[in-house]
Amino acid sequence: MTTLPRPIPMDLAELIAARLRVIGDANRIRILDQLRDGELSVAQLTERLGTSQQNTSKHLGVLLQAGIVSRRKEGTSAWYSVADPGVYALCEEVCGGLQAQLADLTQLVGGTAAGS
Repeated sequence: MTTLPRPIPMDLAELIAARLRVIGDANRIRILDQLRDGELSVAQLTERLGTSQQNTSKHLGVLLQAGIVSRRKEGTSAWYSVADPGVYALCEEVCGGLQAQLADLTQLVGGTAAGS
């Protein structure tokens, strides 16, 4: 794991913020989740996500431009796969933090209800 300079320079902070904005969309997170087990076509992703092909393609384009996914053409189909698997480590870190917050909140609410 790379250690960030401290303080983080503004240009690096901007790059980090841009990356977080790219993956900070629920549809893009769902796409990345679907691609976890291997490449899929736009049609397969559209069907699995229950979204329109236009919507799926738009989000894939953002992920592709950011270098998070890669694309290969086969005939008239485009196939996508994850190009930067480090994105999953970030999602796992966030998910772990959410689970801890949820556990704390559940304990707090449970403790309040029990004490009433």
